[in-house]
Amino acid sequence: MALAHDIVRAPDRTPTRSILLLHGILGSGANLRTIARRFVAARPEWAAVLVDLRRHGASLEAPGPDTLAQAAEDVASLARSLEAPARAVLAHSFGGKVALQWLATERERAGLEHVMIVDSTPGAREDARGSESTVRVVEMLDALPYPFDSRDAFVKAVLAQDPRPAIAPWLAMSLRRSDDGFRFGPPIPSIRALLASYFATDLWGVVEAPPEGTSVHVVIGERSGVLDETDRARLDALAARLPGRVTVDRLATDHWVHAEDPEGLVRVMLARMA
Repeated sequence: MALAHDIVRAPDRTPTRSILLLHGILGSGANLRTIARRFVAARPEWAAVLVDLRRHGASLEAPGPDTLAQAAEDVASLARSLEAPARAVLAHSFGGKVALQWLATERERAGLEHVMIVDSTPGAREDARGSESTVRVVEMLDALPYPFDSRDAFVKAVLAQDPRPAIAPWLAMSLRRSDDGFRFGPPIPSIRALLASYFATDLWGVVEAPPEGTSVHVVIGERSGVLDETDRARLDALAARLPGRVTVDRLATDHWVHAEDPEGLVRVMLARMA
């Protein structure tokens, strides 16, 4: 089964290459639609493919184990099916490590020229350091009293646990209506398994030695704690040692770079993928 996806194209143009956009945990491809539209408007020869990763969005029934490796194979399989060949990927948070796993597994066969990782650490971090708020959201979702009579009722229940104003409406995008009311779509046991695989996997090797012809671009949210000072220094050293093949850009945002500064992120994309 191919992952659910939506393709953004420029009007009256036949794209010659594709960029895949991969969301973070608990999200969906729709989270990156603004980025896709702005990028394609500037680069009409590209198609932007908004992907729902396994157990997210409309890919809830994706077969196979809920691991980072399987998530990467899902994406690789989708990429092989595209009419316009996949030449780039932009991936946020959990999706960033999926992209690196794809590159590590496929290497030269992936055909990727640009891999842009947005506020995602390549290293293992089994204590979930830097992602504590994500873990708390997953625990909160698991403890909610399902089903809910309405989306508004779900939003009120989430706000009672997490008062950050953007979180509840964002999570409500993943609600699914069932016979007895609204439930959260992504299955929490699968989300826990994917996060465990994400935290346990070390992919520094592919960043330190990208395949020939592939550049790895890392975008860091300056106020985010996902990449700690050691990570940032390591990336800066790699960018100095491998100019052009590894790049580092910083934007004045928290973890949600694409939502907080979409103009800045697209600007980085256009500059690095020139």
